[in-house]
Amino acid sequence: MYSKTPLIFEQSKKGQIGASLPKLDVPEFALSSVIPDSLLRAIPAELPEVSEPEVVRHYTNLSVKNHHVDRDFYPLGSCTMKYNPKINDVISGLPGFAGLHPLQSDESAQGALKIIWELEQMLINITGMERVTLQPSAGAQGEFVGILMMKKYHESKNEDRKYIIIPETAHGTNPASIVFSGYLTRQVATDERGRVDIYDLKAKLDSDVAGMMLTQPNTLGLFEDRIEEISTLVHEVGGLMYMDGANLNALIGIVRPADMGFDITHINLHKTFSTPHGGGGPGSGPIAVAEELTPFLPTPMVKKEDEKYCWDYEYPQSIGPIHGFYGNFSILVRAWAFIKTMGESGLIAMTKQAVLNANYLKSLLEEKYHIPFSEGTLHEFVISGTKQKERGIRVLDIAKSLLDYGYHAPTIYFPINVPEAMMIEPTESETKQTLDNFANTLLEIDKRIDTESDTLIEAPEKTPVKRLDETKANRELNLRWTK
Repeated sequence: MYSKTPLIFEQSKKGQIGASLPKLDVPEFALSSVIPDSLLRAIPAELPEVSEPEVVRHYTNLSVKNHHVDRDFYPLGSCTMKYNPKINDVISGLPGFAGLHPLQSDESAQGALKIIWELEQMLINITGMERVTLQPSAGAQGEFVGILMMKKYHESKNEDRKYIIIPETAHGTNPASIVFSGYLTRQVATDERGRVDIYDLKAKLDSDVAGMMLTQPNTLGLFEDRIEEISTLVHEVGGLMYMDGANLNALIGIVRPADMGFDITHINLHKTFSTPHGGGGPGSGPIAVAEELTPFLPTPMVKKEDEKYCWDYEYPQSIGPIHGFYGNFSILVRAWAFIKTMGESGLIAMTKQAVLNANYLKSLLEEKYHIPFSEGTLHEFVISGTKQKERGIRVLDIAKSLLDYGYHAPTIYFPINVPEAMMIEPTESETKQTLDNFANTLLEIDKRIDTESDTLIEAPEKTPVKRLDETKANRELNLRWTK
């Protein structure tokens, strides 16, 4: 599948250049006259000497060695790696957007401010909340912002609360955001249906609880169908409900966070609204809040006055700005374009298709792979590879084997309450044929366990990098290139 690509340094030939520059028409001067000697190189940088075509071909070849959603199926559970329509990229790259400077005057940036305003109104309609800040640049930062607002809310009431409740299936960023904000966590158990254990929740609630952070639907892909009762219990002790919106792809147009009793929710624009975030970014994690939390929104917000738009800093109880400027603007434009293109009926159809795809794919796999919490699956589901482990193959081996078939592996070993977990999210943008092919591949791998287990343990064989000693790789990082 992959051919070896030499390092660009290995293609270098002394004296070869990729550009021809005109003769300088300004006088030469020594760099040491403007830069201290201590900051100058004693030996010139060892840069590769290659032609322009070699540079282009080198990086083009490298780009297809990494898997991405434009190459093939990317069923990464809980991350919603859906296809990104290219019109979104074109629109966000228009000079009027891409060429903006963040310090331009309001008068000269009316188009950008209007998009921010309109996107906020769209997200208000989707969530049922009162206001939305588009400033957070990722879901995790959005969580942090939401918890800071929760803290400010309780402080405004002269309350010193200490705990936030999270389920045992919580995303890893949830406890991190809680602790980083100065709170402590209380973990609530999962019941036999894969939902929040109501009895354990009641035992964890008291006047020290600031709120509950809950993913809806949860990380098992199941709708928390007792959410109104959960919200009531938390509100009765004076706590707030925070919805981790990582799985919003299963809810849009069907149910709104505010209607379920949530006071705060974050929205992953880069997941739910079509900008896959593989490779670390960019992202966008807006926070939507109920009316009583609006005084604490980070500044600035956009306001509309007499058909004009401007920044609004008049929030005396604000937690303050949490980003150098106003978020990742190009992602805001992409999400705005996606929602505009889909329309209300399109977003509802998107949600239903995501749920249908997940349930269809689950039905193809459930005979050979154990699915411990199957009732009520929405947009994703979690397989337990215990049957395969009993025959000598771990979920890790299955995931590595999928790479040889040209697929990105699903999320594995999460959530932690499912042994040998494999979390699969097909999204709405995949065809039935793609789902059939992927299911057949997983079934073929299962069949190979009885005859080719040694090969599966060594997988992948067709990728640029073969099976690594992952423990050693994590403990002994080697990121420096040497001859």
